[in-house]
Amino acid sequence: MGLLRLVICWLLVCAPAQAGTLTQAELARRFPAPLTVGDKAADVPAWPLFKQDGTAMELVGYAFESADLAPVPGFAGVPPNLLVVIDPKGTFLDVAVLSQHEPVFLEGLGEAPLHDFVQQYRGRSLGQGITVGGGKGSLDGVSKATASVRIISQSILSAALKVARARLGFAQGRDPGRVGRILPDRFVPLSLQQMLDAGLVRHVRVRNGDVERLFAGGAGAGLDAQVLAHPDDIFIDVWVAWASVPAVGRNLLAPRTWNRLQGRLEPGDHALLVLTAGPHAIAGDDFVRGSVPRGIVLRQDRLPVEMRDLDIEPRLADGVHLPADEMLLLRVIGQAGLDPARALDFALPVTRSKGIVYPERITREIAFPYQLPAAYYVAPEAAAPAWQASWKARRVELAVLGVALALLAGALWQQRRLVANARRFAWLRRAWLLFTIGFIGYAAQAQLSIVNLTGIVQALRAGRGLDYLLFDPLTVALWAFVLVSLFIWGRGTFCGWLCPFGALQEFAGLAGQALRLPQVSVRRVLDARLKRVKYGVLAAILLAAAWAPAQADRLVELEPFKTAITLNFVRGWTYVAYAVGLLLGATVVNKAFCRYLCPLGAALALLGRVRMLDWIPRRAECGAPCQTCRHRCSYNAIAPRGQVDYEECFQCMECVVIHASDEQCAPRILERKRNRSIPIVSMDGRA
Repeated sequence: MGLLRLVICWLLVCAPAQAGTLTQAELARRFPAPLTVGDKAADVPAWPLFKQDGTAMELVGYAFESADLAPVPGFAGVPPNLLVVIDPKGTFLDVAVLSQHEPVFLEGLGEAPLHDFVQQYRGRSLGQGITVGGGKGSLDGVSKATASVRIISQSILSAALKVARARLGFAQGRDPGRVGRILPDRFVPLSLQQMLDAGLVRHVRVRNGDVERLFAGGAGAGLDAQVLAHPDDIFIDVWVAWASVPAVGRNLLAPRTWNRLQGRLEPGDHALLVLTAGPHAIAGDDFVRGSVPRGIVLRQDRLPVEMRDLDIEPRLADGVHLPADEMLLLRVIGQAGLDPARALDFALPVTRSKGIVYPERITREIAFPYQLPAAYYVAPEAAAPAWQASWKARRVELAVLGVALALLAGALWQQRRLVANARRFAWLRRAWLLFTIGFIGYAAQAQLSIVNLTGIVQALRAGRGLDYLLFDPLTVALWAFVLVSLFIWGRGTFCGWLCPFGALQEFAGLAGQALRLPQVSVRRVLDARLKRVKYGVLAAILLAAAWAPAQADRLVELEPFKTAITLNFVRGWTYVAYAVGLLLGATVVNKAFCRYLCPLGAALALLGRVRMLDWIPRRAECGAPCQTCRHRCSYNAIAPRGQVDYEECFQCMECVVIHASDEQCAPRILERKRNRSIPIVSMDGRA
């Protein structure tokens, strides 16, 4: 086991991570004329798509792979890779599946439902707050694959937001629906001085000496003679205000300008008023109305946000007197995710040139913040992790599972009371196994699998987190219980009570006995050798998961769980034949798959060695001379000397029933006979 750990750790360190696979040539084949694929952007792995518009090339959108930007691992531990195309406004033009390793879509359901799911993104905007299975307006999920499509959706949205942030001025990684909201009815008449005092209007005065200090010690120092000659003169006066806030716009702008501004803004848009005075201009003589001014930059959370001129000639309200040379009303579209609850960072770039033929351009920025007072917006709610929706949606099933597991733990802890009546225990156990098959297996889809472990191996190999596991709350809850039970009882709690396929095999065995089929008892020596096979299967799967994921996808099919439980036998005939064959085999060889082939069982057996209790009661006579429990154990988990092999025990508790029974336990039967002995009395009445 120690050697296996070392090998896996080495593979985790050495194995490469997955990345996008498309080239510019491949994209050109996918997007033929009249579209043209540009060079990949330097700041984000996305290709611009252009089309000819007269003499100009019009930007159609950006194409990118989700694995390059948001490699959210799926349940196989490998991120899905999707080709995503968004237009300059953040609207999805197309989403296509390039590769995916989700077990539920590899077989059974097939990829068709996944392709149908991603087609729903077409025409939707990043500003809509796209959700999956959340009711009206949300994306339709996929039955039996809700957790998988949530992971895929998170990958698509996260990747798209990163591109939108880098290339379209959108906010980094924030859900555009989770930003502060301007209060439209919050208005009180305020003078200019009152607005300045309240922080609604920000005034910044920059002198020539301040600018020279920005360039001090660099190539741009001392290049502006006017600045050097008059260090105390004004370089620029700037006034900035959030004009779409009623308490600002209605007090600062003339009524006609305010009304025009309201008519030009879409829901979610923001308007900023910028006024300047002094020799330095932010627009300049070559500024074109409706364009983006180069002389002022807006950032939020250190990320650029595009401001575009509204082409409105602003007029100030009566009584507002500012010595402004320039006045601009700039719009920030709603899709940019500008958050009124967070500070705005403005910067005025100042560029100097050094040299004549090929001048060196040196740029420094005059930076200043602006924070809208809290009284004029509603702060956003804290963004909940994407996986929380899965937990809320399945809270009823989680409650049922939680109660059931608590009952099971209590019953196993009170094993003497549980097995006090052998007949009652048999029926209780069968009822529980039916619950395991019906609820845990088919209803909750919480069949634990070796895929859970290979997914972790592949996620760690690529240096990713394990947050993806939280998208399947029932599986997480069951794993948590199983891991705790390993410390108390060992492997048997899951394999004997909580594995739906194991329960199917147990009922298959009962059916075989009812049909009087010959029950094959594997000889102890052969049985011991066959039990080692599952450890070899486990090692092969884990090594493949770390080194050759494609091979691991094939090897995990040795588990029939997906066919029999997840997909309810709706799959290719070879998989169905294999699963059915294992169940038929269980009618004559008790739980043959669990004992000899199950890689998950092997992993739990290894982990179960940390067990704290030898919970199966034993007597001094067990094994010497009594062999009742050993012969009755259909798993060959009891040695001739009476010791229990907990790594191979399935917690059927048959030996515990025998131990507590006056009719089945040989030492107890002998003890009862001794207690019932009749003393011999002589004819004279003496003993």
